[in-house]
Amino acid sequence: MKAATIAGLARAGGVGVETVRYYQRRGLMPVPKGAEGIRRYGADELRRLRFIRSAQAAGFTLEQIAELLALHATNGRKRASALAKQRIAALDEKITELKKARNALSKLAGACEGGTSGPCPILLAFET
Repeated sequence: MKAATIAGLARAGGVGVETVRYYQRRGLMPVPKGAEGIRRYGADELRRLRFIRSAQAAGFTLEQIAELLALHATNGRKRASALAKQRIAALDEKITELKKARNALSKLAGACEGGTSGPCPILLAFET
């Protein structure tokens, strides 16, 4: 990527300009010094932006992403692995929760379809 403005960086990273600025305020993205007031971003900033977006897609918080970025600079493999394992455990917990919700809703849908009189069990379940 050739040197780009913040708009070009945002476009290349698939985010909005305000997202880049937000990451800068949070200390996740650098604010380059610009000649004549124009800041330019290069391949390193784009890689960092993509790293942040990928880590967010994996469910890491911005605080965890900041730590991952710091670990990346120091090759902190052990801590990065621990963060990933924590995230996996949280995902497993969410999957279990979603499976329970799916099963409960499936039972309610079946009861609603099979019934011929009275209110639908789905509607009754959501009233309480």
